[in-house]
Amino acid sequence: MNGWSDDTERRRLSEPPLPPELSPRRAAAASGGVPPQPTRRPAPEGDRLPPGAIPRPGSGSGDDYGPPTTGGPGGGARRTPRWSTRRKIGYGALGLVVVLLVVSVSTYFWADSKVRREVDLSKVEDRPATGKGTNYLIVGSDSREGLTKQDEKDLHTGAASGQRTDSMMILHTGSNGTTMMSLPRDSYVTIPAFTGQQSHKRYAASTHKLNRAYADGGPELLTRTIEYNTGIHIDHYAEIGFAGFVNLVNALGGVDMCLDKPLHDKASGADFAAGCQKMNGQQSLAFVRQRHQEADQDLGRMRNQQKFLSTLAHQAASPSTVLNPFKLYPVIGSGLDTLIVDKKMSLRNLASMFWAMKGVTGGSGNSITVPISSANYRTPNDGDAVKWDMTKAKTLFDQLKNDDKVTVTK
Repeated sequence: MNGWSDDTERRRLSEPPLPPELSPRRAAAASGGVPPQPTRRPAPEGDRLPPGAIPRPGSGSGDDYGPPTTGGPGGGARRTPRWSTRRKIGYGALGLVVVLLVVSVSTYFWADSKVRREVDLSKVEDRPATGKGTNYLIVGSDSREGLTKQDEKDLHTGAASGQRTDSMMILHTGSNGTTMMSLPRDSYVTIPAFTGQQSHKRYAASTHKLNRAYADGGPELLTRTIEYNTGIHIDHYAEIGFAGFVNLVNALGGVDMCLDKPLHDKASGADFAAGCQKMNGQQSLAFVRQRHQEADQDLGRMRNQQKFLSTLAHQAASPSTVLNPFKLYPVIGSGLDTLIVDKKMSLRNLASMFWAMKGVTGGSGNSITVPISSANYRTPNDGDAVKWDMTKAKTLFDQLKNDDKVTVTK
């Protein structure tokens, strides 16, 4: 019977059939038969090893596999590829990069959507030629937009109608460093001919305080007046009102300032002891607006404003803010909600302006005021005003226009 005994045949026929999940090899072994032998494919000629040779690491002859592990029914040994762990790590890193990219892109579009691009510098007439470097006109207005009657009382802003500037600065960045130059709002300058925003009438050129330009024609006429009197081409415009200023400082958690002497000013609400202290939004607004205790009034106030803005930018760029999303997003949101800029201002331009302001605090820039010949110049119709020292001022303006090293420091 071909090697089979009658007893073996009878035993095989009497046993129940094997379950279907058993492999052919185990089925053959259980039934007493000869298990089929696996078919081995010959290795390519270049991969064959001579008898007794030991595979080299990385040769592809088994080194890509880890130690055998027991698995599956029957206790058969299998080998787990070592690159499976590496693949998991690679997928994890790729996933992290994708998440960071999505968050960054989402943050960019979120921030970009909040920017108020309302100033059209293309409407500015008779503009000077574009100079070297970049010039930002930074304006603090006394706008009460967003303030309630109680806010106006608490912040000592009053309820004045109309629009005026509270501070004006030209921030120049270029190959020769950064210069922040303040322009007194009472500067006695020529306001060039313009067309009224409301009346649409044409007004002849006249001489008034610089603040008058903003009141009569808004950001566009203010920009034109500054360009007309300095010869400096303004590339970008940024303006923030009282409410935006307070909200930004509060979102930052306050700004640390050190005072050489106590400050008390009923008009602005400033009431500070000498020494270092953290100022909240309301206190910060009072600090940058106070002037009556300063010996040179508006000029002293401008120095405080420059110092404060530079310090605020430095703290906003600190790791404790940038690396903390619960702090960073409110700061960005508060700053952009009430910041009014020109139509061509990009987030990159805003970031450049911000970092340039931060650099002034770090000592890598100049913080100056336009040269002045008289802080109490008696005008025919506008009372006391600030008169520029045009000899020194022209030298300074030319240096900024040509992106030369600034030598005029006072």
